[in-house]
Amino acid sequence: MSWRRALKDTARSGLAVEKKRLEPLIAVRGAAGLAIVIAVSLWAFGPAAAASSAFGAFQAAIATFQRSWRPRPELALASGTSLAVSTFLGYLTVSQEPLFLALLVVWTYAAGMSWAAGPTIGLIASSNVAIMLVTVTLPTSVAQAAGHAAMMIVGGVVQAALIVLFPVRRWGAHRDALADALAAEADYARRLRHDPLASFDPLPLMEARNAAAVTPRQARRRPAELHGARGVAERIRPVLASLADPAMGVPAEGRARDRVRELLAAAGAILDVAAHAIRRGEPVTVPGAALATFRTPDTGSILTGRPYRAASRLNTLLQDVLETAGGSTPKGSDRAPAVGVAPAAPSHRPRSRPTLLALIPTALRAMRKELRRGSPITRHATRVSAVAAAGYVLGTALPFGHGYWAPLTSVMVMRPDFSQTYSRAVARLGGTVVGVAVATAVLRLADPGTYLSGTLAVVSAALMYLLMRTGQFAAQGCIAAYVVFLLGMGGEQWTQTVPERVLLTLLGGLLAMLAYAVYPAWETPRLRTRLADWLATQGRYAAVVFDAYADPALRNAPDVREALLAARTARAAWHTAVARATAEPVRHRGLSRTAADDAEDALAQLGRVAMLLEAHLPERGATPVPAGAGLAEALRESTQQGAKGIRERRVPGWDAVRAVVEAWEAESPDAEEVSLVPSNDTFVGGAARLVLDALTELSEALDTAVPPMTLDGTSAGAEPVTKPVTKPVTKKSGVRNPGSP
Repeated sequence: MSWRRALKDTARSGLAVEKKRLEPLIAVRGAAGLAIVIAVSLWAFGPAAAASSAFGAFQAAIATFQRSWRPRPELALASGTSLAVSTFLGYLTVSQEPLFLALLVVWTYAAGMSWAAGPTIGLIASSNVAIMLVTVTLPTSVAQAAGHAAMMIVGGVVQAALIVLFPVRRWGAHRDALADALAAEADYARRLRHDPLASFDPLPLMEARNAAAVTPRQARRRPAELHGARGVAERIRPVLASLADPAMGVPAEGRARDRVRELLAAAGAILDVAAHAIRRGEPVTVPGAALATFRTPDTGSILTGRPYRAASRLNTLLQDVLETAGGSTPKGSDRAPAVGVAPAAPSHRPRSRPTLLALIPTALRAMRKELRRGSPITRHATRVSAVAAAGYVLGTALPFGHGYWAPLTSVMVMRPDFSQTYSRAVARLGGTVVGVAVATAVLRLADPGTYLSGTLAVVSAALMYLLMRTGQFAAQGCIAAYVVFLLGMGGEQWTQTVPERVLLTLLGGLLAMLAYAVYPAWETPRLRTRLADWLATQGRYAAVVFDAYADPALRNAPDVREALLAARTARAAWHTAVARATAEPVRHRGLSRTAADDAEDALAQLGRVAMLLEAHLPERGATPVPAGAGLAEALRESTQQGAKGIRERRVPGWDAVRAVVEAWEAESPDAEEVSLVPSNDTFVGGAARLVLDALTELSEALDTAVPPMTLDGTSAGAEPVTKPVTKPVTKKSGVRNPGSP
């Protein structure tokens, strides 16, 4: 992508206003906390202290809006306290410019590194540095600085108290995450009716897993319907895929396929009502037709073998979801028998999440892990600290006054990736111009006093809280108006604010954009590394599943689960990298978009085969498949070596896997014997061939060298195809990664 197109796309993204669900009650609560703090501070200490305490309360409320599964009161307290410490230390050094610059560089570098611990911590730390640049100018003595810091802590305490006293959907985010996962599976079930190889994005399941981890205090208060449905939902996804996939035994058309479509439609309806009940905390009302679909005995006469076991398993899991969502078996939903399948009761043991204080060592370890040359987080920290120092020096040297606007803008807009930095810079400038223009017009026409300016600041903050999720442009406009009104409350004239804020904001934004162009952290060159990581984890996942068939007596379900989660994490990292690389003005550097798409399809097919095998893992007393052990070992070694080859820009080879698969096929029975004696050996052997085909497609996708042509017009390296390979054909669509687990 060219720089011109990249800048155009990021500018459009920054100025866009999205249609999102608004949360007015939460916005009113945050604005009420801000109003209380401003009113009390004005009455007790005057406008300067009121401005400091207002920044503390404002920042504390913003922290509670970030996407975090931790208790919101703790976030408000942590934000207010950290801002108070930053302000007090900044004031102690602000009179000595070299010392303050050193503190600014260290503080900004630490804030940049904090992005390694997660976006919530990174945003709070960056905002603290930005607001510190303003608040250090308000006190006039050390005693006043201590008092202002104390008032910032009070602002955080007030916001935390309001969250405790007036909760708004206390478990709303956790309910939404679980409901979104169930709704995604409902949509997946319906799409499988028409496309048995439909794609599924596991991101909702990953979000639900993150939401299921709770602190000890949360575990004591968590609603009953949030206890076990997530674990059951995880097991539903592979069962749905195995029921619909023609490779599992149901033909593409006919009576059995019609029955599968009916079961999938009923599953979608049941999952939808469960999602609705969990999202709203209401009783489950299940449509009788959906339950009747699973209760009818016709299924046993139409479906046989693995499809029948998948249908029975799906029935059991759906009943578990309904019982968990409703607290008990819903009225009229007599549990239908699941022949040959042991029910899987949902686990009520919560996943543990460390408290906010216990998170500190974890965050420090994450920062230390990223403290290395070449890390995008380290490059971001270096970039933002250098820009903050340069912006402060330039802003101070220019004759505008209030030179902190330039570094403040830079710190607020800079992010570890290109697209967010540039889009936020454009949004910051556009929002600042609009917000300052509107606020200045109000000040000039109405000439409000101290209390009316404070009221207008609260209104601006309320609008920012309300519109925060609709896009950066709207939020930055409200923040600009908030700062203008707040400084107006302190006695600063609008003529001192407008030109300096706009020009210095432009300077800060340009410095941020220039810094990324000079010292970038492009994601495009790291695409091969992300792909290699995904291959290694996907290969380990498939190997663990094959091991389970090789020795069912030693099957360890947690190993399969951990391998699956690692593969999902690597997949998410790959998709994030691809999304970022798409917006970067960088050439592919060894991995073109076509190669990336084809490689993604191949790895998705590998994951799909492993997932279908996982859906039918044998019981401990089942007949072993000894050849599976050799294939599992070959997969582990080959995918590790293949990942290394991808990082080194080599095309991976799969000779070891191919040798095992061909030896397996040579020992397999004929087609007539297979039809008479279906077994796990035949089932797993067919899956082994599909795994080899997927790995071969991966190598073909990465082999970008054009082979020489022969006289007859064919490739010199082409080999004649001796027999067709039976495998599901992936339907190309706008959605990438079909069937990934």
